Amino acid sequence: MSPAKSISSMFVNAQVACCAWAIALMLSVSAAAPGTNQPPASASKQTGNSSAVHRVGVDEFEKLWLDKKNVVLDVRTKKEFDASHIPRARNLDVNAPDFDQKVSVLDKGAVYLVHCAAGVRSARACQRMSALGFTNLFDLAPGFRGWQTAGKTVEK
Repeated sequence: MSPAKSISSMFVNAQVACCAWAIALMLSVSAAAPGTNQPPASASKQTGNSSAVHRVGVDEFEKLWLDKKNVVLDVRTKKEFDASHIPRARNLDVNAPDFDQKVSVLDKGAVYLVHCAAGVRSARACQRMSALGFTNLFDLAPGFRGWQTAGKTVEK
């Protein structure tokens, strides 16, 4: 095989591998699309008390947020929270060393609307909270960015 054909063949193989990886990644994402009301079927299957965690889209999160007895829990950093946040949100940084200690004193039976910037940290926070015995957790799948993109209320 000539060097040109060899390089061309390697390039095509790399493209195929990259496409296969991208497709696998897209299929593994279990977040509802921004603006949808329905979490995917696999959304509540997380570690801990799996029935306690529900990944929801922006519209469903907003419906839950409108009920003022539900607690909005922003698990981003204080700097992120101070820049802009959902009204009535409480800030508990999931990456802080005392997160488990601070969250463990909260009412485990209350409804918590949990979010971060894009959905990764909130999913981790929900897993940890579920393991601590929390029973009503709603994770904003597209995160605060999805909330902002949808034009929902924020405060600074």
